[in-house]
Amino acid sequence: MMHIQVVLFDGFDLMDAIAPYEVFAAAAMYAGGDITVELVSAEGKRSVPSGMKGPAIEAEAALDPTRSGIILVPGGSGKPEGDSDDAVPNILKLAMESNLTPLMKLALENEKITVATVCGGSLVLAMGGLLEDRYAVTNHLGMAALGATGAIPIAARVVEDGHRLVSGGGVTSGLDVALYLVERELGPQIASAVEKLFEYERRGTVWRAQGRVPINFTSSSEVVSQDFEEASHEDSEINGTWQSEIATPIGKMSVLFHISLKDGFVSGTATQGDEVAEFLNPTWDGHRLTWTQKVKKPMRLNLKFEVTVQGDTMRGTAKAGMLPASKVAGRRC
Repeated sequence: MMHIQVVLFDGFDLMDAIAPYEVFAAAAMYAGGDITVELVSAEGKRSVPSGMKGPAIEAEAALDPTRSGIILVPGGSGKPEGDSDDAVPNILKLAMESNLTPLMKLALENEKITVATVCGGSLVLAMGGLLEDRYAVTNHLGMAALGATGAIPIAARVVEDGHRLVSGGGVTSGLDVALYLVERELGPQIASAVEKLFEYERRGTVWRAQGRVPINFTSSSEVVSQDFEEASHEDSEINGTWQSEIATPIGKMSVLFHISLKDGFVSGTATQGDEVAEFLNPTWDGHRLTWTQKVKKPMRLNLKFEVTVQGDTMRGTAKAGMLPASKVAGRRC
């Protein structure tokens, strides 16, 4: 007997959740009840409002990360960008900050559970630090943000990382994720029967990190020459400790940047509380400093910084994928 839990959270996308639910329910019918499927939430039995002012759906039980089977996490529905309450990035962030993240961490650690995501569902897990160095896909609008969390974004309809993580791209890919899992777990005859019932054929080859790697014909072998003008600024231009503030959508964060420039090579660290992160690939052109760094607060992200320095003043932005850019301001201590 296989049990499937479809997760609901405030602002979830109806099609992300209900389309797979119907596929699994139809498969249960054709399999003589060998599958059970229910709607759950991290908080337990409750009425869960869907996104875009859609109807509320009743979660039948609490998400159980110890029960073997499949757990499917949908994405959110709302404005594609922005930091308003009804914007998808904010909906997904609130879901990530709920008890869903620790529950899904337990689920991913459970060898008897396959975790599946649809659309922004992979971002919910990735923003919580659960998909670092794992292959996944999300809606095309969120692929940059997915990569910024440390996951490995793959441009495919359905992506399988190992046997226990399956993710789907845009909203309608929930049908493809569910049909693939039905075929994988119950066989092609049951999956074919569901396809005929729905008058829908599964789209796309499931991408796996297996087999031969295709030739990349878009890469260029040409060497592009670039002339770099030597900066006339002294090393001391950016050296020192900078008391800085990052204005994120969820509040201001105080960070200490320790920057060193010596013999043309720049290095640095960012300290926030007891967390210290090194600058990755820093570059300094005599006026503008850029680098990336991994942060864990307010969520796990790979941030790309771009700041300008004038005297003892630093100004610029920090950005992670499709998420809104955050202003950075600092002064040398």
